[in-house]
Amino acid sequence: MDINFELYKIFYYAVVSGGFSNAAEKLYITQSAVSQAIKNLETKLGVVLFFRKTRNLKLTPEGEMLFTHIEQAYNFIKTGERKLTEIQNLDSGEIRIGASDTVCKFFLLPYLENFHRLYPKVKIQFINRTSPKILENLKNGVIDFGVVTLPLNEKNIITRELSALTDIFIAAPKFAELKDKRIRLAELAYYPLLLLEKASATRRNFDAFLQQNQIDLVPEIELESVDLLVEFARIGMGVAHVLRESALAPLERGELFEVKVEEKMPQRKLGLATMAQVPLSKAAEVFVGLL
Repeated sequence: MDINFELYKIFYYAVVSGGFSNAAEKLYITQSAVSQAIKNLETKLGVVLFFRKTRNLKLTPEGEMLFTHIEQAYNFIKTGERKLTEIQNLDSGEIRIGASDTVCKFFLLPYLENFHRLYPKVKIQFINRTSPKILENLKNGVIDFGVVTLPLNEKNIITRELSALTDIFIAAPKFAELKDKRIRLAELAYYPLLLLEKASATRRNFDAFLQQNQIDLVPEIELESVDLLVEFARIGMGVAHVLRESALAPLERGELFEVKVEEKMPQRKLGLATMAQVPLSKAAEVFVGLL
């Protein structure tokens, strides 16, 4: 049944306002327009909605039944409008962020704290994954945006550079012969090397750098977490390749020292990844603005 929803709107206002003239005032139309709309609705539905021979407007049983549903539908619409307003005003809503635990701990946390302080009613969903998994979640619509290691070569994904990261090599006093000297990167082949797993973007970039410089290094241990690399290095398991910020505390305490190499290690770039032609929600836009 093809019925203009404007007719239902006029019907609703006629009932809640108590008459055709009152409905006309609220809708800024003439009383005759209201009467004509009700007649059209009754014709299309094949029922009489109002008793016409009474002083006060009164619904027929069919009109009562219809109004029950129309009122519910109207309330749902108004609730939807209110929810949209709340989302636009950041009084509700949700942002879904993907990043590694290291990026979250050493880069995102201050921004997450600031955003939550400013907009406490917006839900933050954080998905902790490696960069490849983050991109997979982004493509599948699981997250709104990801913070990943650049560069990327992915179709339909837009990236924006956020920050530069510096990776260093660290070791415990067990390897004191490496302290206070600068060695060639190839010399690390004689030591147990601790690296992130191959699936990580950090590891891929490091392997690419080794290949470009024709250096062959085989890790003794591969781990998923930078924090674990730091801890393994701290207990003397080997020389670890980590984000500088992740090792600052044990470096300051003297539990670890930086192993300096002659080659200039490339800086990593941290970037924001979003899907092309997929608009961000208002909450996500605001968070990205903070970044």
